[in-house]
Amino acid sequence: MARLLGILGGTFDPIHFGHLRPAYEMMQSVGLEQVRFLPNRVPPHRQQPWLDAKTRRQLIELAIADVDGFVLDDRELKRDGPSYMVDTLADLKHDFPEHQLCLMMGMDAFAGFIQWHRWQDILNLCHLIVATRPGIVKPDFAEYRDEIESRFCAKPEALVEGQSGQILLQSVTLLDISASQIRQILSAGSSIRYLVPESIRERLEAGQS
Repeated sequence: MARLLGILGGTFDPIHFGHLRPAYEMMQSVGLEQVRFLPNRVPPHRQQPWLDAKTRRQLIELAIADVDGFVLDDRELKRDGPSYMVDTLADLKHDFPEHQLCLMMGMDAFAGFIQWHRWQDILNLCHLIVATRPGIVKPDFAEYRDEIESRFCAKPEALVEGQSGQILLQSVTLLDISASQIRQILSAGSSIRYLVPESIRERLEAGQS
């Protein structure tokens, strides 16, 4: 039987509880063997990160150090050029042939999924697990509506049993925290206590003093 491997990509600029808590709940409720945090080096459709790659990597290491099943995967930081998820997933598929890859994202990212580079190829490489909560409405994918709707599954077991391309909406605790908010608070000289793990807060606030 295939095992499930969670993939969580992003800039993590910096990593915060809004990343960590939903990822932890997904790992527990879906039955993911691991959640691999993949910081990107050059985001293709966003401005350059505030923190350099080395610092973002170090902060992720600090944030996940005591959580069994949370793993830092820095392959995108070692790759030249823009970080496209389809390339990373193909690489991971080669490294973990016995696993079903599960790409984890929020509903906002899912709403823009059909604009991703080679999004249909992504669905040939992995399942999607989309973080949601009661009251959030699924996006309308216009001309791709039927193709997307046919992929929704109701239970995590379908991710183990089915081929790649299933989409699971998973209810989690969504925390209204953003990396941009954290950067603004730090720029104002205020504390980011309770928005990030304490080890991260100490590191970032010391850098602002």
